[in-house]
Order: sequence, then structure tokens, then C-alpha cells
Amino acid sequence: MSIPVWGFVLAIIGTFLAGLIIGFFASRKLFKTELEKNPPFNEAMIKAMYKSMGVTPSQARVNQTMRAIKEAQKNPKNK
Repeated sequence: MSIPVWGFVLAIIGTFLAGLIIGFFASRKLFKTELEKNPPFNEAMIKAMYKSMGVTPSQARVNQTMRAIKEAQKNPKNK
């Protein structure tokens, strides 16, 4: 029982494409999960940003900025 050469080549190419597709979606899901767990902005960074602008950051303003960032991440505007 022998497989034709073209069948073997097709099987290799099909396996490669399936691996690319599965790998793409798996890495995309992992990346989104990590960003939700560890957002790129935190309160310390926002306080440092306000201090660098010469503004004394109040906790209410920091909380407001954090809420605005989280809301923007949940509802991205399509350009």
C-alpha cells in the first residue's frame, strides 16, 4: 500500500495550513486574556502622568481616568 507523491505533498501542506490557523487563533486568545489580566495602564502610571504634567492627581481624577480607559477598551471605535 503506497501513497502517491501528490497525496503526501497535499497532506503536508494541509497540516501546515491547519497548524497556522489554529496557532493564530490560540495566540490571539492568549494575548487578549493577558491584556485583560494585566492592562497596559495602572493607577501608578496615571499618577506619574499627571505629576509630569504638573498637576496634583486626586484619587477621584485617577479613578475617572481609569474608568475612561477601561470603557474605551471595551468599546473601541472603528475608524
